[in-house]
Amino acid sequence: MQGENLTFYRELGSLRFAPFAVSDILRRAQGDALAALGLGSIECHYEVVASGSHWRLRDYGDYLSAPTLLIVAAPIKRPYIWDLAPSVSAIRRCLRGRLHLYLLEWLPPSNHSGNNGLDEYVQAIMEGIATVSSTSRGLKPFLAGHSLGGTLAAIFGALAPTSIQGLVLLGAPLCFQPKQSQFRDALISLVPSEVSDADPFPGSLLSHMSAMASPLTFIWSRQINALASLTDHQTLEIHARVGRWALDEVALPGKLVHQIIDWLYRENRFYRGTLIVNGEQVSPSSLLTPTLAVVNMADDVAPPATVRPFANAMEPDKARVIEYPGEVGVSLQHLGILIGRKAHAHVWPQIMSWLNGVC
Repeated sequence: MQGENLTFYRELGSLRFAPFAVSDILRRAQGDALAALGLGSIECHYEVVASGSHWRLRDYGDYLSAPTLLIVAAPIKRPYIWDLAPSVSAIRRCLRGRLHLYLLEWLPPSNHSGNNGLDEYVQAIMEGIATVSSTSRGLKPFLAGHSLGGTLAAIFGALAPTSIQGLVLLGAPLCFQPKQSQFRDALISLVPSEVSDADPFPGSLLSHMSAMASPLTFIWSRQINALASLTDHQTLEIHARVGRWALDEVALPGKLVHQIIDWLYRENRFYRGTLIVNGEQVSPSSLLTPTLAVVNMADDVAPPATVRPFANAMEPDKARVIEYPGEVGVSLQHLGILIGRKAHAHVWPQIMSWLNGVC
């Protein structure tokens, strides 16, 4: 009887998600239409050198004897936000810094990977690190991530700190204490704790909930940003390209969404030191690798309060925090570190200097 009830609730959850699964398709079609008008991604050449059921590893080549950086893409949307346009490409910025660059890309959930969670995502990072290390002449790679990609990178760094040379976190929330982030408080009130582990979670549903949690961030500030960009052709183009990227919805495994919302956002397990990943307990004190965290002071999704307490709880002198004030012309402040012209002019030189200093 219990098994029948579980099946019933899973089928009910699938029906509830169905309209948003259709919305994913429609939004992607809108994005494809914008791409046909010339607003598609302009990505650097890469080769896929390894893959698994829910991930693949891109190698951007070139500087084989240089320091190696592995980027962990965020599981939300597509990773080309790192390479949105030549003028504001974090990928190109790293390549100009003579880094041997890799990127770990997440694939949409399938019948074989629909219930992957933190264990499986961290295991994929571990396999990516192993592949990268085998080709880097024994040198440990750096690990970087933006947003939840940075959160995943930090969890891996706490699990296996001796496998990497350093960690770069860009707008990556790490601490989820109540009343420190309006976005966090609103999101956990909107997302039910009984998210199905079995069903894919539509990307458009997550976008919808994020907009409800912070309409100022995801709706009004984007409109204000567009108005402020009208007199600057390049800024207006970046804004339009972000709009195309935002429509490129990707479903997430229900199990991953459940664990991120409940274990991280709702229960704050990583900061509290109660998070168990692949059978090991991880905490700020277990993140022993040198860490650079960049926080956007204007970002409501990952404000300083989601980073500084975690950095302060790490071992002394292990973490450095750079404050970036945000800027006009990035559509979403949460993306500013990756695509902002001021960020590329003033913040990225500091990131490259830090990487060279750790080397």
